[in-house]
Amino acid sequence: MAESFSAAFDLLWYLQKLSDEEFHSFKSHLIAEIQKFGPPEILWTDLEVSKEVLVNMLTVSYEEQHTWNMTFSILQKLGRKDLCQKITIRRNRDKEMYKSLMRTKFLNQWETCPFSEIHYLYFCEVTKDIFYTLELSYDSSTSSTENLNVFLVGDRAKGKSMIIRVAVIEWTLGEMWNDTISYIIHITSHEINEMTNVSLVELISKDWPEDQAPIADILSEPQKVLFILEDLDNMNISLNVDESALCSDSRHKVPVSVLFVSLLKRKVVPGCRVLVSSRPSCEPCIKALMNERDCYVTLQLSKEKKQNYFYLFFKNKVRAERAFKRVLDSEILVDLCEIPLLSWILCTVLNQQMNRLDFEYSCQTPTDIYTYYLASLLTSDPDVTAQQYHLILLNRLCLLALEGLSHNTISFSGSDLVSVGLTCYDVSVLQAMNILLRSSNHEVHYEFIHLNIQEYCAALACLMVLPHCSIPSARSTDKEKRELYDNFSPVITFIFGLLNERRRKILETSLGCQFPMVESVTQNLVMHMKYLAANPNLMEHHMPLFYCLLEYVDEEFVTQVMGFFSEATIFIQDHKDLMASLHCLRHCQPLQKLKLIVQQVFQYGTPIELLTYNQMRGLAYWREICSIFHNRENFRELEIYNSDLNRVSEMLLSKALRHPNCQLQTLRLSYVSVSADFDDLFMSVAQNQNLTFLNMNCIPFSLEMFSLLREALSSPTCNIQHLSLMRCDLQASACREIAFILISSRKLKKLTLSNNPLKNDGAIILCEALLHPDCVLESLGLYFCCLTEGCACYISRLLICTRTLKHLDLSVNYLQSHAVMTLTFPLSLSDCQLRELELTGCFFTGNACQCIADAIVCNVNLRRLELGYNNLGDAGVEALCSGLQDPDCKLESVGLECCMLTSACCTTLATVLSISKTLKKLNLKENNLGDEGIIKLIQGLGHPSCVLELLGIRVSDFSAETQSLLIAVREKNNKLVFSSSFSTAQESRQFTDLLGSGSLPEPVSKTPNYPWHSIFFKLPRKFSSTTEETIVSEQSL
Repeated sequence: MAESFSAAFDLLWYLQKLSDEEFHSFKSHLIAEIQKFGPPEILWTDLEVSKEVLVNMLTVSYEEQHTWNMTFSILQKLGRKDLCQKITIRRNRDKEMYKSLMRTKFLNQWETCPFSEIHYLYFCEVTKDIFYTLELSYDSSTSSTENLNVFLVGDRAKGKSMIIRVAVIEWTLGEMWNDTISYIIHITSHEINEMTNVSLVELISKDWPEDQAPIADILSEPQKVLFILEDLDNMNISLNVDESALCSDSRHKVPVSVLFVSLLKRKVVPGCRVLVSSRPSCEPCIKALMNERDCYVTLQLSKEKKQNYFYLFFKNKVRAERAFKRVLDSEILVDLCEIPLLSWILCTVLNQQMNRLDFEYSCQTPTDIYTYYLASLLTSDPDVTAQQYHLILLNRLCLLALEGLSHNTISFSGSDLVSVGLTCYDVSVLQAMNILLRSSNHEVHYEFIHLNIQEYCAALACLMVLPHCSIPSARSTDKEKRELYDNFSPVITFIFGLLNERRRKILETSLGCQFPMVESVTQNLVMHMKYLAANPNLMEHHMPLFYCLLEYVDEEFVTQVMGFFSEATIFIQDHKDLMASLHCLRHCQPLQKLKLIVQQVFQYGTPIELLTYNQMRGLAYWREICSIFHNRENFRELEIYNSDLNRVSEMLLSKALRHPNCQLQTLRLSYVSVSADFDDLFMSVAQNQNLTFLNMNCIPFSLEMFSLLREALSSPTCNIQHLSLMRCDLQASACREIAFILISSRKLKKLTLSNNPLKNDGAIILCEALLHPDCVLESLGLYFCCLTEGCACYISRLLICTRTLKHLDLSVNYLQSHAVMTLTFPLSLSDCQLRELELTGCFFTGNACQCIADAIVCNVNLRRLELGYNNLGDAGVEALCSGLQDPDCKLESVGLECCMLTSACCTTLATVLSISKTLKKLNLKENNLGDEGIIKLIQGLGHPSCVLELLGIRVSDFSAETQSLLIAVREKNNKLVFSSSFSTAQESRQFTDLLGSGSLPEPVSKTPNYPWHSIFFKLPRKFSSTTEETIVSEQSL
């Protein structure tokens, strides 16, 4: 790329001003200067050349800034102040010229911004702390800020770009970084995305006339160069670049990703400063790029800062405070104040509505605000023609919004606008209304003032009859990251809001029209809500639905919809979530089961007198939610998962659970942390006589907690029958505390300790406790507890002596064949009380099967036996079948999944099916039986004496002919069911999770896994049969 002056000619001019003696001294000093930069080194013999040749050598060998810095240093040593002054004057001239260029560029950008005056004042006043942080980060008085990266992170439209623009303008005016920064190189994500291979020289030159920048002067003081990389989250580049691929020469063209990472890691331009802006979605990438000394700045607006915007807008303290109070009273509207553009819209509407008698009632939700905003802009004089025009304009605008979101388009080309019928005049009208704005990245593109407005207009489109069209940008495959739109929850929320009759009539009155699709959309949504209620697994959590109903603002409709739901999952991250949840749960009369995930809400101290108003309000919401636990007569199950509760919130929860009207039967707590040792909650467990199942999985237990739990379970009013402590990292020492619980609790029937490293020592302690005369336990789960054959004798003794234990799960323990044979001895005793034994995945083979066969013949109580995921083989099952065929065998359910079986054993199995009078369930999944084996089984299944009701196989694994035979035998025996999902696994465990990982759960996303856009596209859309109402100007956009 060409420079503003030829580097070789410019340097030659300075050398020609030197006498021969000075030139000889220049070359002598040059050897020492060159050594500072390392290779390529130039020897003294190489310097015995003319001035012209020397200039060419330096230009080829070194980057310009290095050549000029060496030249300046040598000229100082030679005492040529005149030449040094000339270089200094040139450098200062370049700095001022660049500041002028940047001032013009950014002021022009600012003038295109809506409400530029108020926003400039706002960002100058309200974000002083951000500017202070930025200025401090690049303080030239300390070397610790060299090579510093500052990451400015904030949500969409929070003001990152505005802050950068204000900062750059302030710098050009000498009000910021005056002695610290000489050059600011501003690069947007759009520019990055347009590049493939590029050099740093080209990147720096892009803002200079004819792309000719004085690179030598710009990079001569790298510590005074600030690179601003805007919108990291929108860059279509990989930041996973190998260290060896990084670039150190500003002249070399490299892939833009390599150059980007080279800059961040200072392989190129070491000593410079870098400011990177991004949305939080890119936070993992930022964390990976950050060094220890880097600075991470977030945009957080305090209540005072939000109020300052209102003072700037209203210019009247009384009106500003009244409007702001209305916003503070709403958990929903206050979020709009986080975004300056939406703050302007909010203030505009509040200013218009403030004198109305129903002011408090009229502005409740974002749908209210955007409805009033659009209505005020489109309200016409009584002139019918003007009214018709505004209606047509709204139709075109809404069609554009809908097509854009449907096809990942938020930046519209002129062709897009034409395709929906918008003319140049229309666009100018929409620009004047501050609805459409010119794109900051594409001069010929347009965007909605904010994505919320586009989403609102798309929601309106769903209530209209619009012409069918397809915008040209829909066919584009080159989309930037920020254009990818995959969460239609806001659109659906606005649809719900617009179904409210009072709100909808605001637009209908303003435009003199009706929205013909309202009734059919309402019926469709209600139908879909019924479907979701009947299929609760479709939704990861119900918060999107709750916000939809909150937006509707109609208690009758909320009651109708929530009347479909008997269970709900709620993900709470802030007070707004608490409010929305409370609003809907109040109307959910059939509620039986509730799952709560509460994070980042109750993270303050316990003294009530220190709580803020918002914290007190959050606790009030929480208290009301907890009250639902005792005022719903059908409410039976509560799960709190992956949650953080403090002392106060735990007390409120516990108080609700102790209420005499609380009918709760099951309480599940998993990955829950509280500020104390659950003492309040254990007190509730002791007093609630309806509670029979307590699950405290994945919670670390202290000695104090065990003591409190024992006290609660031994209380005469406590009715807990099933206690689950899975994945609590319990070891053998904890088993002594558990033993005390087993002995002291007279009602505890079932204990699940799966996925804990109890080992043999822990199992031995439990066996001793179960033999205590006061222990009444009937079921013990020790799935994946690190047991081996060393504890087999103790468990065998337990099975011989116990009169209460009916169910024992030893699955996924390394018992092996010898231990299993040891366990079969007590089973062969006629007075053994065990009814269910699970030995899934215990690493034994068919060698143990004959012992098992002998035992099941002698044991008249055993009803269920799980042997799956062991290498029994055909021979082992043949031996087992000898017992299953015996008329004294009473087994009803046998699990043989994944036991390395083939068709060879199927004849014997068929014989069992035709002879056994008790076997109702048989699991043969994940075995290689083949069509031949199934055909053999069919002979047994079709036998008149066969009593089997459930066979675990995957029917689709077999040929069409075999499937027909299976269908025929099922038609013959209408009680018989084939199931590929047949599972005998007990609660909260799957055998496929062999490792039983105790890792923390994956964070729950606020975006639901249920595709809300499926509702969006299933809405009954109607298209106009003609496009007569579409007026297209001949004037092309």
